[in-house]
Amino acid sequence: MNRRSFVKNTGLASLGFGISPIAGLHKYRDIIIGHNTHRYKVDLNWGALNSSFYPVNDCHEMIQDSKGRILLLTNHTKNNVIVYDKSGGLIEVWGTDYPGAHGLTLNVEGGEDYLYICDNKRHEVIKTTIDGQVVLVLPYPKESGKYDAAEAYIPTETAIAENGDIYVADGYGAQYIMHYDSRGKLLNIFGGRGEGEQHFDNAHGICIDRRNEDNPSLLITARQQNKLKRFSMDGQFIDSVDLPGSYICRPVIHGEHVYLATIWSGDRSQGSGYVSILDKDNRLISAPGGIAPRYVDGQLASMSQALQVFYHPHDVCVDDEENLYVAQWNSGKTYPIKLYRV
Repeated sequence: MNRRSFVKNTGLASLGFGISPIAGLHKYRDIIIGHNTHRYKVDLNWGALNSSFYPVNDCHEMIQDSKGRILLLTNHTKNNVIVYDKSGGLIEVWGTDYPGAHGLTLNVEGGEDYLYICDNKRHEVIKTTIDGQVVLVLPYPKESGKYDAAEAYIPTETAIAENGDIYVADGYGAQYIMHYDSRGKLLNIFGGRGEGEQHFDNAHGICIDRRNEDNPSLLITARQQNKLKRFSMDGQFIDSVDLPGSYICRPVIHGEHVYLATIWSGDRSQGSGYVSILDKDNRLISAPGGIAPRYVDGQLASMSQALQVFYHPHDVCVDDEENLYVAQWNSGKTYPIKLYRV
C-alpha cells in the first residue's frame, strides 16, 4: 500500500498552494450562496496543498469519518486518499493502487470505520480499513451473466445496508445495480440500460434512504435523465424525483435532507455545475451556485447555474456542523471548496 504519514500543518504542506486556476474565481471569495434555509459562505482555499507533493487529478468523492476527519478520494496514484481535519489541515495521505478511484463510501462495522472504493479502471470495488488495508475485493460480476468481460463493468458507487449487504451501481458500464451479501456473494441484479423507470442512463450514484426508519429504500441517480429514482431494497421501482436541468451525482443524506453535486446544468454546458439540496419531501429548496428553485403547478422549473463558483461538482460531503465540502471533476486539478453554513 506504501502508506505515508505526515505531520499535520508542517513544511510545504501548509503553504496554501493549489488555489483554483479557473479564471475569475477569486471574485467569489467569501460570497454567500444558496437559498432559503440553506445558505453558505464560500471558502475557495480550504484544503489547498503544495501540488508538487500532494497532487490531485479529479477530486471524485469525500466523506467524514468517525473521528471527524475529512477524507478526499482522487484518482492521482501518488496519493489516492488525502485526509484532512475540518479546517483543511493535512493529516496524512495514502494509496497508490487506485488509478480509477471514483466512489468512496464509509460504513461503520463492529465499531470500526471501513471504506468502499469503486475503481473504474480496475473494474472492481475494494473494501479497506480506514487507513487503507485491503480486506475484500469485489471483481466484475461474471456470475451475473450480464457481462462478458471486466471492461464492460465500470462501477461508480456503493451503498451498505444495516446487515452488511453491499449495493454497487455500474454507472459507467451496463447500468446494472448489483446486490451482494457482506462476503461478496451476488444475491440480485436489477436495472440495466434502457427505457422506462426500472432502467437507467448513467446510474452514477446510490445510497440507502433511512429517513423512514421502518421502510428503508435505495435512492439511485439517473444522471442523464435528470432524475433521482427510488427502489425497494430488493430492486423494485417505487417512484422518482424529477430535477429538470440538473445532472446529479450521488445522493448524500444528512438528517432529513438530500445533497447532490450537480456536475452540469441546463443544456449540459461545461463548467455549469452547482449543488442541489432537497428537503424531507424531496423538493429542491436550495441550489448553491444555481438559480433559485421555482415550482410551477407542483413541477420544478428547469434549473441552471447562476454563478460559476463551481465548475464540475462531483460530490458533496456534509460534516457534523452541516458545512459542505465540494469535490470537483475535471476542474483544473484543484482542491475541494468548503461552504460554511450561515
